[in-house]
Amino acid sequence: MQQLDAPEHNYAGPEDTRASCIVFRDVGLIVQGGRAIVDQLSFDIKKGETLVLLGRSGSGKTTTLKLINRLIDLTSGSIVVDGKSTADWDQIRLRRHIGYVIQETGLFPHFTIERNVGLIPGLEGWPREKVTSRVRELLALVGLEPDDFMSRYPAQLSGGQRQRVGVARALAADPPIILMDEPFGALDPITRAELQREFARLANQLNKTIVFVTHDVREALILATRIGLFKDGRLVELATPRDFRQSPEPEAQAFLDSLEEPVR
Repeated sequence: MQQLDAPEHNYAGPEDTRASCIVFRDVGLIVQGGRAIVDQLSFDIKKGETLVLLGRSGSGKTTTLKLINRLIDLTSGSIVVDGKSTADWDQIRLRRHIGYVIQETGLFPHFTIERNVGLIPGLEGWPREKVTSRVRELLALVGLEPDDFMSRYPAQLSGGQRQRVGVARALAADPPIILMDEPFGALDPITRAELQREFARLANQLNKTIVFVTHDVREALILATRIGLFKDGRLVELATPRDFRQSPEPEAQAFLDSLEEPVR
């Protein structure tokens, strides 16, 4: 099997003694008609790890992500974020406690890059000088020269540059948790590989708790400390990339087999 170059991660396996940042206990979501979108989800996410939720379209991985910041409300079970049930969090405070990056970035087209990145700190009441300093720091962190990009608008950036801005915005108020929903999925392969390398560097540098959704097993093996594999609304495997490669789970094998498909 092809070996993938992966960054060094802090191990997040069964022996990991770090505190849990996010805890799912018997979580389910049933929609009208009685269909379960996700069912009996029970797992912990450790502080500082990158958990990649992997699965086919419709497997429940994005729904699971959105349950964490209450973009969708569960119908059974409980989710605890930093020691408090999401049902007890004020929704606004919960979402400002969690950075969120989506595939199309969600940047405001009529805001400059400076205003986009500084939006949440501004809403939090940070002084203007502190917001500006933070925007400059983060743009540099994601590989964008602040003097060149702060005054631009999203339409003046490439897709890869917009994704970098999206990551910077998610980090702006220094949240301990980052949710990422297929953030690189719409990019060309070269840009995607570049951003994967940048993401791996940032994840190790910033020590945030990151939940990352993808349907790309290659991306999961490169970026994850652990991979949570979804099938039909259930978590069927939770393993480090090394253990995932050896998993007997048929769905894991199906994803791994896709790595060996010949180029035609």
